[in-house]
Amino acid sequence: QVQLVESGGGLVQAGGSLRLSCAASGRTFSPYAVGWFRQAPGREREFVAHVIWSGGTTYYTDSVKGRFTISRDNAKNTVYLQMSSLKPEDTAVYYCGANIQGRGYIYWGQGTQVTVSS
Repeated sequence: QVQLVESGGGLVQAGGSLRLSCAASGRTFSPYAVGWFRQAPGREREFVAHVIWSGGTTYYTDSVKGRFTISRDNAKNTVYLQMSSLKPEDTAVYYCGANIQGRGYIYWGQGTQVTVSS
């Protein structure tokens, strides 16, 4: 079993920055990818970014390109999401998920709230 724990959320003014962390523990952690998703009130969960565990290739949704950076520390089994130039529309609960080869995103964290004030 894999456990994911997010941290780093909070309240920030528009234009500010936050860094989210996703720490994995449990059995040997070897996912295909780790991704960040977000869910705003009244909306469905949406993809934000992911990083391929082996090799480090990254992919972002268009709305965060150039503002968010996803990275990983394999030795610490931790993935980060550096968020800059934050906008009120980035307000959401942010979740990290582990994508297991052939099974999709089956492990999720509990989420961390990000609130961007205008």
